[in-house]
Amino acid sequence: MSSREAIQYSFMILLYLVLQIFFMRNLVLFNYAFCFVYIAGVLILPADISRMYLLLIGFGTGFVIDVFSNTFGMHAAATVLIAYVRPFLIQYQMESKGMERAEVGIRSQGLGAFLSYILPLIFLHHAVLFLMEMNNFGMILHTLLRITASAILTTTVIVLLELFSKR
Repeated sequence: MSSREAIQYSFMILLYLVLQIFFMRNLVLFNYAFCFVYIAGVLILPADISRMYLLLIGFGTGFVIDVFSNTFGMHAAATVLIAYVRPFLIQYQMESKGMERAEVGIRSQGLGAFLSYILPLIFLHHAVLFLMEMNNFGMILHTLLRITASAILTTTVIVLLELFSKR
């Protein structure tokens, strides 16, 4: 990755963080669907990024959200987990399609492949986040509904942002 691309991706991650901190944390639909658009900063990074950098970026973005949301490391833990799983999912998709090099994004993958890439990671992130937040198992149906509704909302917003980006 060139230094120009690194700067572009840094600004993109910063933009997603600002968007999450100032706008998306107040976007809640019917007290079930929460939008966590900041994870797009980890999901949209190039496929060939070093795992160490990916984990550090995941921790940094999750930590910034934790500081502003007062959530004591829950976002950092969930974001580091999807940053850890992401290379394995990309590798699996590359092997299943017989590709040598994977590109991440709607324009390079197409909508179907992009959704099959981001949906499992978004569900994993939301499941970890909301299950850590859950107080008792009597709330499991409520929590599963929150996971599903939030994943649908977050996926929709990320797809819309990706469609309107210039990358």
